[in-house]
Amino acid sequence: MSTQIFVNIATSDLERSKAFYTALGCEINPLFSDENAACIVWDEQVYFMVLTREYFATFTDKQVVDASDSAQVLIALSRDSREDVDAVLAAGLAAGGSEPRDPQDYGFMYSRDLEDPDGTILEFLYMDPAAAEQGPEAFLAENG
Repeated sequence: MSTQIFVNIATSDLERSKAFYTALGCEINPLFSDENAACIVWDEQVYFMVLTREYFATFTDKQVVDASDSAQVLIALSRDSREDVDAVLAAGLAAGGSEPRDPQDYGFMYSRDLEDPDGTILEFLYMDPAAAEQGPEAFLAENG
């Protein structure tokens, strides 16, 4: 069995969100997109359902937070290299995103945060495959 993930996030401007995520290299699946939602395709396993705030609210009885001043989730996505992390950040910044904190470099792992125009935080990271296999402590002990 293969698991797919669909992350639902709210937006105040659906067209702006679609432009932002396509600038990051994502595609939009038109079969699951309309005036209330856009299906953002990262790959065959990972999708974002970007929903207008009003439509998002129909899926919960809880208050929908404003991601520009509150955090409910941090979405971490791996990249194949440090250069890929920097490239997706550059694309996101050019498309209206912001970088809320300095890059984090732990030697075995490199990450940068990108806020989309609504304030949703995406963490892009690269982890050395050996560190992922051994665990960070063993990797650092072996590689100093």
